[in-house]
Amino acid sequence: MDATKPIGYWLKHLDNLLERQFDATLADLDIGRRHWQLLNTLSRGPASREELTRALAPFWQAGATEPAEVLDGPGNSLAARGWTATGGQRIHLTAEGRAAHARIADRIAHSRRTVLGQLTPEQYTATVRTLSVMAANVEADLASGVRPA
Repeated sequence: MDATKPIGYWLKHLDNLLERQFDATLADLDIGRRHWQLLNTLSRGPASREELTRALAPFWQAGATEPAEVLDGPGNSLAARGWTATGGQRIHLTAEGRAAHARIADRIAHSRRTVLGQLTPEQYTATVRTLSVMAANVEADLASGVRPA
């Protein structure tokens, strides 16, 4: 490991590696990380499009596939696979969707164990806490509007 690189490098590098790992883990299913994120969010209960968009906004970067396309677009969308259905304004998992979520969750759990490797639960918790504090610091600074002269 090259500890001389700044945290921004490691955050971007890890995020890129996680994207690649998701792609490799899910490639044979012809789905990606965004499919999983929507499927996993819906596994907690029905949600409106707006709720899903809000919940997953940090993961949908400019130029990425739109949530609507992953939800119910042509091709490999969740709806096209029969994994979701809409009742009123709420989207929910079908029985097939719940079964798919369970199968895919096992793969994701394996990937997460790989990412964590030899880290202890305490080290993971401390890392997440540290990143959370750093994010809050930057959010507060941006909200203050004060800039160095």
